[in-house]
Amino acid sequence: MLIDSHANLHHERFAADLPEVAARAKAAGVIGMLTISDKRSSTDAIAAVARTYPNVWRSVGVHPHHAADDAELGARTIVDLATPSDVVGIGECGLDFHYEYSPRDIQERVFRAHIAASRETGLPLIIHTRDADDRMRAVLEEERQTGSFTPLLHCYTGGEALARAVLNWGGYVSFSGILTFRNAEDLRRIAGLVPLDRLIIETDCPYLAPVPHRGRRCEPAHVVHVAEKLAEIRSASFNEIARATTDNFFRLFSRAKLAGDAP
Repeated sequence: MLIDSHANLHHERFAADLPEVAARAKAAGVIGMLTISDKRSSTDAIAAVARTYPNVWRSVGVHPHHAADDAELGARTIVDLATPSDVVGIGECGLDFHYEYSPRDIQERVFRAHIAASRETGLPLIIHTRDADDRMRAVLEEERQTGSFTPLLHCYTGGEALARAVLNWGGYVSFSGILTFRNAEDLRRIAGLVPLDRLIIETDCPYLAPVPHRGRRCEPAHVVHVAEKLAEIRSASFNEIARATTDNFFRLFSRAKLAGDAP
């Protein structure tokens, strides 16, 4: 049994065949999926996906790429969006200093609003960080002084120092199909260091298809390959990784409950 903890099921690349995508996930042993918010204007489409498919939950939030489009977003708005029971997390939110589609100061302001919403709701904070390790660590450290929240580093590609800091604060680290990429040795090393009870897996589909699907659209069924690679890295069995990452998902996203047959 596996969980895809980060999928973009409302993406246009799934518009023509989402029922078949969900069926392939179920056949692959994926018992649940978390479909992720990228911007406020996607909320209705994301909610429709979660209503349509059993054991698909959703998050609310604004990706740093879109922060400039919602520059005045406040924590109260995010908290209100998070009221429905199928909302299990806050984000994806964070800092992206690689593309910088939004100015850094706006990214940070919007990110801090998400942290405040996570703190108020008790829902985990789903963090996107790229080429921003030092600033991300500083912001999280500052915000921890105001009150606790639980961070999840999604699709992690950063350095060991940030990962260790988040783990020390009681957070989690999620790995995607990037683990299977030929040039990901540093990331595989970090994946081997994360305690088993803090590991999460994901696809980030339709992006980042793992080997052997590189170059094609990624989908939730491919999370099997992430689990296989993680088992190889850690000299563990596939079943051990599947059980641990699934248990970790439900511990972190405690509002997520299985109902009926998986998706």
